[in-house]
Amino acid sequence: MTDTHSDNRKRGEQALSKLNRELNARERKEKTRPLGVVAVAAVAILALVGGIWFMATRDGDEEVEAQDETSQEQTTEQATAEPLSGQRKEALPATVTCDYKDAGEAAKKVSKPAGDDVSTKGTQTVTLKTNQGDIDMELDRAVSPCTVNAIEHLAKEGYYNDTVCHRMTSGGLNVLQCGDPSGQGSGGPGFQFANEYPSDEMGDDPAAQKEPVTYPKGSIAMANAGADTNGSQFFLNYDDSELPPDYTYFGKVGDTGQKTLDGIAEKGVEGGAPDGKPAEEVKIESVEV
Repeated sequence: MTDTHSDNRKRGEQALSKLNRELNARERKEKTRPLGVVAVAAVAILALVGGIWFMATRDGDEEVEAQDETSQEQTTEQATAEPLSGQRKEALPATVTCDYKDAGEAAKKVSKPAGDDVSTKGTQTVTLKTNQGDIDMELDRAVSPCTVNAIEHLAKEGYYNDTVCHRMTSGGLNVLQCGDPSGQGSGGPGFQFANEYPSDEMGDDPAAQKEPVTYPKGSIAMANAGADTNGSQFFLNYDDSELPPDYTYFGKVGDTGQKTLDGIAEKGVEGGAPDGKPAEEVKIESVEV
C-alpha cells in the first residue's frame, strides 16, 4: 500500500528543489546581463525561500512558486519580464474537448464537469461573495476554455461556498490563493486537467518554458502541484507577480473585486511574513454565476 504522507512529503521536497533550480538559473542569467534588475536585500530572499519551503512541505500542496530576484550587484533598472497579454496568438476552434482525469479523493463532494463540446466563445462572470467584500471575476473562454468550464461547474455546484482563501504572499509574488475546501492547501475536487494559456504556447524550448513572465495585477490563474495537475485552487494577483509560465491564466478581476483585494492586501500576511495565511481571514461565503 502506498504511504500517502511519504508521497506528499516527497512532492514537497520536489517543489523546493524546483524552486532552487529556478533561482540558480535566474542568478546565472542575471550575472551575464548588463545592468540587470532591481536588487533585493538578502534577508528578503531568505524570508521568501523560507516561506515557500514551509508551504511546499505541507502535504500535497498546490503551489505557485515565486520567481525571485537574486542578484545584489544591480542598479535600479526594473525587471524586464513581459506581461501576459491575456490573448492567444491563434484562436482556438469554436469548441474543444476537455479531459478531466480522476485524481484522488475530493476535499468536498462534487461531480466532474462534462468535457465534450466546450465553448471557446465569450466570457463568464463569477462573483465571490466574501466576508471582506465582493470579488467579481470575468473568466475568458477564448484563452482557457477547459479551466473556465471547470471553475464554472464547481461554482454552480457550491464547491467554493464556505471556504477560506488559505494563502497570501507579498513581494515579487503578490497573490491571494483560494479554492481548497480543506483550507490547508492540499485539497482538490477529485479530478485534474491540463495546463492551458500561456503554458501551451511555450512550445518545446525548455528556455522559453521557464522564461519569467508577469502575471498582471488583477489577473487570475490556477495553482498546481506540477504540470497538468490543475484542480480547484486558483490565485488572484492583487499586484503584478513574476513567475514562469507554468500557471494557467483564465481571467481577470473586475473593479469591485480589485478594491476588495486592495483592502485584503493592505492588511497583509499573518505575522508580517512574506508567505502564509492572510492577516485577517478571507472567507468565500457563496458564489454567484
